[in-house]
This record gives sequence, structure tokens and C-alpha cells, in this order.
Amino acid sequence: MLGTLLKVHLRPYRRDVTIVVVLQLVQTLATLYLPSLNARIIDDGVVQGDTDEIMRLGGIMLAVSLLQVVCAVVAVYFAARAAMGFGRDVRGRLFGHVQTFSAQEVGKFGAPTLITRSTNDVQQVQMVVLMTFTFMIMAPIMLIGGVIMALQEDVGLSAILLFSVPALGIIVGLVVSRMIPYFRQMQKRIDAINRVMREQIAGIRVVRAFVREERESRRFGEANEALYTTSLRTGQLMALMFPAVMVVLNVTSVGVLWFGGRRIDSGEMQIGALTAFLSYIAYILMAVMMSTMMFVMLPRAVVSAGRIGEVLDTETTVLPPTVPVALPTGERARPGLLELRDVEFGYPGAEQQVLHGVDLVAEPGRTTAIIGSTGSGKTTLVNLVPRLFDVTGGRVLLDGVDVRDLAPDDLWEQVAIVPQKPYLFSGTVRSNLEYGKPGASDDELWHALEVAQGRDFVEAMPGGLDAPISQGGTNVSGGQRQRLAIARALVRRPHLYLFDDSFSALDYATDAALRAALIPETRDAAVLVVAQRVATIRHADSIVVLEEGAVVGVGTHEELLASNETYQEIVYSQVSAEEAA
Repeated sequence: MLGTLLKVHLRPYRRDVTIVVVLQLVQTLATLYLPSLNARIIDDGVVQGDTDEIMRLGGIMLAVSLLQVVCAVVAVYFAARAAMGFGRDVRGRLFGHVQTFSAQEVGKFGAPTLITRSTNDVQQVQMVVLMTFTFMIMAPIMLIGGVIMALQEDVGLSAILLFSVPALGIIVGLVVSRMIPYFRQMQKRIDAINRVMREQIAGIRVVRAFVREERESRRFGEANEALYTTSLRTGQLMALMFPAVMVVLNVTSVGVLWFGGRRIDSGEMQIGALTAFLSYIAYILMAVMMSTMMFVMLPRAVVSAGRIGEVLDTETTVLPPTVPVALPTGERARPGLLELRDVEFGYPGAEQQVLHGVDLVAEPGRTTAIIGSTGSGKTTLVNLVPRLFDVTGGRVLLDGVDVRDLAPDDLWEQVAIVPQKPYLFSGTVRSNLEYGKPGASDDELWHALEVAQGRDFVEAMPGGLDAPISQGGTNVSGGQRQRLAIARALVRRPHLYLFDDSFSALDYATDAALRAALIPETRDAAVLVVAQRVATIRHADSIVVLEEGAVVGVGTHEELLASNETYQEIVYSQVSAEEAA
């Protein structure tokens, strides 16, 4: 997967990569040329006492050094630009792909691991790309060039490389093979840390209310300790690698000095050549060390690339149609008409269907309510309409067209949903309401707030429409959050409203006032209301009773109260018989 990511996402940076390769080649060749010049200064200048030759060769060394520095600086600039662009593009592709997921795929992975894969995993791959441009391009050139230059200086002494280079390769191979499983564990344990922290931050009120701080501290401590243990083992292997490499480097240097000194003593080698040979040995082993650093990072990048690939290779179960069907227009059009025909839905691998045999019609200008006990499938049914999930059997029709045949934008333009758990984004009241209709005027926003019974508290907030809203809407109450979410849907003015238990946090007076204000606003639209509270839906034009995923009754409040046992149980559990009537 790492190779695929590099191939796809480095293609736009081919020019930068080419520049980096050329500059790294020039820089490395310049680096390899310097010891040879230094040897000539010693042998032809210092030993011979030729000052002019020393100055001439010194000037060449200075020019080569300046060329090396310029090439290194420019190469790092283009390498960083390509690597950072690569990381940005992968993150963007990953985020865009996750946006296509249905609730089923999001639930399969979970938010913590999707966050880790979009941040930490991408960073690991991005870092390897940067290291490749700055070290790995240079390392093979330096290794091969160093061997050639060392052979030029003295062939006999180069035999030492036949022992030192394979020794380094064996050490690196053994350590890297041990590190790959640890890196795989490390990324999973970062997921676990994210999961625990998200739960604790989101549920801080519950933790404190039940005085469970110590338990949550232990949970975090266990996840943290697991990550620490894995990181420590990985660090120990990394710490073992570098001393082992240095031992080989130092033993090789001692061997060069020992045998080189004897060759100088016998007249087979000059002092400058020995100095240059030592430099080339250092360069060769430096190239191996640079490769070692890459081999340390590469296993983790491979694991991270695989995790990124898992997400990118996961296809959503909610696919847009190949040839979208347009909604009817003119006299045939009935915008907002919702029909569910023999609908079934079940999660993959589940023993039982969540919904089965559901038939339902929600007509424009009428309010259709859904009520049932917890777990009866009410929210699942609502989620099938905007295709947060797709039915596993039957059909969901909007204005006579199967929602699976509509272009997603056309479908979502017709529908506004207020979810069971209303979510507000960090920003302002205005920015949250404009999710319903970008560019809506102040008059439209205030009108929506007035209908949603939210105008008074928004006017009381410092800044009014520009009052700040924290992530998730945690700086407003549950009831205020619900009213802002309802206002966001009203601003859109769709043909079909889906209220999924959207009035549960409101007191009875506010609930009644809001429902009364909704009537003229939704006169031309279909309204589907899911509720647990009988008072919220008793005046609906039609009430659908769900039990264990099946429709067990349809009618008005009075009709169901007289004939439907399930509805009677729900009603009498909330109000007395006199109040119900």
C-alpha cells in the first residue's frame, strides 16, 4: 500500500522530485570529491612544500563546498515542499473518502481510529517521504561512490569493506524484523488512547456525577501503560541498533589505520591517500547509517500506509446511482411525498432484522408521527430516508422515485433532518444556522429562531447571531441545542422534515408553542415526527406504532387509543386514562 500511495500522490510533484534527485546527486558527488582534493593537498602541497598548489587546491575545495551547501539547501526546500504536499493530499483524500461513508462504515471503524489514521498515520508516511528525499536518495549514491573512490585510493585496503558492510546489513535486518510487529501494536494502542480520551472528555459530566474519576484515571493509565510498554520495546531496539552500527564503524576505522599504517610504512600508500580512504570509509558507513534510520522508520510507515489503505479501500454501502433519476415536475410532482413499501433493514451479520415489512406514507401538508418502545427501530427508519443507511429490502420513495435512484444532492435538497442527538459545530449561532442555508439573511435566521422558540435566548446571548458556540454546543443547554437544530432545519425550507425525537429536551409549554408555530411553516411540506412523548404527537394527522421493527398500528390518537393495545400501553405509562382522552 505504501508504494501505491507514493505512486498516486507524488505524481503531481514529479518536477520537485526530479530537482531533488539532481541536486542530491550533485551534492553527494561534491561531498565525495572533497576527500580526494584533501589528499592531493597533503601529498602534492604539504609534503612537497608547494604553497601555490595548496592555495589552488584549497580554492577548488572552497568552490566545491559552496556548491555542496547550495545544492543541499535547495534540495531540502523542494523535498519539504513535495513531502508536505504529499501529506496534505493524502489527508485530503482520506477525509473526502470518509465523508462518503454511510453510518455503517463509520461505525465499523470508529471515530478514534479514523482520527488516528487521518493524522498520526499520515504523518508517519509523510516523514518517510521527507527522509527518503533528504537521506535515501543520497545514501546509495554515497555508498556506491564511496566504494569506487576508496578502490581508487587503495584496492588492497578496500577488502575491509567485505566484512564491515555485510555485518551492518545483518544487524539492521535483524533489528528491523523485530520492530515491525511492535509498530503495528503501537498504532493500535494510539487508537485506544484516542478512544479513552474522547469518551472521558465527552462524558466528563457523567464521570463527575457518579464520582468515577479514579476509575477513568485507571482506564487511561492502562491504555497509556500499554502504549508506553510498546514504545519502550521499540525504543530499546532502536537504541540497540545505533551502538551496534558505531561498533562496526569504529572497528573498521581501527582496521584501516592498522593496515593503512603498515602500507604507508612499506611505501605502498601515501599519507594523503590514507586520510582520504578514512573519509570514504566514514562516508560508506554514514550511508549505511542513513539507511538504518530509514529502516527504523520504514516499518512503521508501512504499517501506517496499510491502515490508511484499509480506509481508502473500503467502499461505502450507500452508492450514488450511475444514472440519476430526476424528481418529477409540473402537475405530476408532489414534493415531499414519502412512501415506505415493505421496507426491511438489518445490519451485516445480525441474526434479526431491525425493520421488517414496514409500510408508511407521509403526505405533504400532513404530520405523520412514529411512536414505539425503545429499540423498536424508529431512528433507523428515519435514517433510511436521507440514505444514512440503505434498505436491505423493500423501497423508500420520495415523490414516487426510489431514493437510491436520486442524485445525493437532489435527495438532500428535499430533506431536512433534526437528529436524535442534535450536534452544533464550533463557531457562532449564525454559522450553525447557515448549515441549513448558506448565505441566509438575518431576517431568515431570526424568523427560524422565532418559530423554533429560540429567539429570546439567542437575543440574550452576547453578540446575538454572532454569539460563540463551542464544539458540540456544550456552552448551551440541551433544550437550547435542540431549538437551534430545529431552526437550522427550518432555514432550509425543505419539502420533507424529519424530526427524530427532537422535542425531548423541551418543557411541555415550549413543546406546545413550537409545534403550534410549526404548523403554518410546514403547511406545504411533509412532516415525519419520531417521539417518545405522547403529548408531542397526539395531534398528528397520522400516528404509526412500531413494535420490534414492525408496524402494529396506524391511525389518529383517538383511533389507536380505542383499538391498539401497544399504543394504549405507551399512553397509559405516561398519562392517566382521563388525560389521554
